[in-house]
Amino acid sequence: MLLLRKTKAEFGLDLFDGTEAPAPGPGQVTVQVENAGICGSDVHAYEWTDGYGFMVPHLPVTMGHEFAGRVIAKGAGVTLAEGTAVTVNPSVTCGVCANCVRGDQRNCLDRKTIGLTLPGGFARYVTVSAGNCLPLPANVDTEVGALTEPLCVGAEAVLTGQVGLGDTVLVMGPGTIGQAIALFARAAGAGRVLVSGRADGPRFDVMRQLGFNDIIDVAEGSLLDQVMALNNGRKVDVVIEATGYPPAINDGLGVLRTAGVLVVAGIHPGPVSIHLTNFVRARHQLRATHSCARPTWDKVLTLLGRDPESFRPMVTHRLPLDRGLEGFELSRQRAASKVMLRP
Repeated sequence: MLLLRKTKAEFGLDLFDGTEAPAPGPGQVTVQVENAGICGSDVHAYEWTDGYGFMVPHLPVTMGHEFAGRVIAKGAGVTLAEGTAVTVNPSVTCGVCANCVRGDQRNCLDRKTIGLTLPGGFARYVTVSAGNCLPLPANVDTEVGALTEPLCVGAEAVLTGQVGLGDTVLVMGPGTIGQAIALFARAAGAGRVLVSGRADGPRFDVMRQLGFNDIIDVAEGSLLDQVMALNNGRKVDVVIEATGYPPAINDGLGVLRTAGVLVVAGIHPGPVSIHLTNFVRARHQLRATHSCARPTWDKVLTLLGRDPESFRPMVTHRLPLDRGLEGFELSRQRAASKVMLRP
């Protein structure tokens, strides 16, 4: 079967014929992948930017951590029925470290990730733990179901920012994670959601389709001036950054009200310097978010089941796996929002 793999610690991916997925052992299932999304993290690994050296001991590895499909085989002790449509949580915890033993699996000390350090969904079949598979609501197909992981990341960022009723929120970055953040900020009761980006036409279009019209293009003027113009001369309550561009952090702090919260969700290739005196005097709160807690998956799937079609505009391109490298270039050049590969 075709596999899209990271084989070397350098730019690029390789597409080649590989062996079938192993038969499921006890507690495992084999999933026939129907849809697998290209994530911003996948693009970073493709480019081999700083921050992905953790993958080196696991190379070569089949990538793809946002995917959904159907269970076609199961091992002993698995209750999931064959044919069940599932989305897959890519976070694999060890179950034996101190954090796992006390129930804090999210902070597992030996966590691995399907599609980054373990074989992932850019393949026709993948064998995973049944515990990582979540059945999709009956009215949610596997294309929308493959959006669950980035939606969960966005939902967790909103929880980290403690977005509340009536808050004005600035989402920095209109990509898939930014779209998810905007959706869940609105669901959390935000009174207004502003979205910023730089010359991001295709992704701005998706934001508008999702119902967000307060769009700021920083290629056309300063972030501060545009925020103040849109928000009646006031700074915002919460900033959630999903750009992966280090200078954006200071830009975000510059439009944040006194005692406001800035959440960093982007994966950044380098450091950033902050004027700490200004930061302290403004009593700004700087927080980080990464991945998501298991209960967030259940909440997101419930929301997906209420109106799955409202999320479909997030998917802009659909390609077979043998055109996966084309999909990566579309994503890398920001000519696409979410590319869905279909093995």
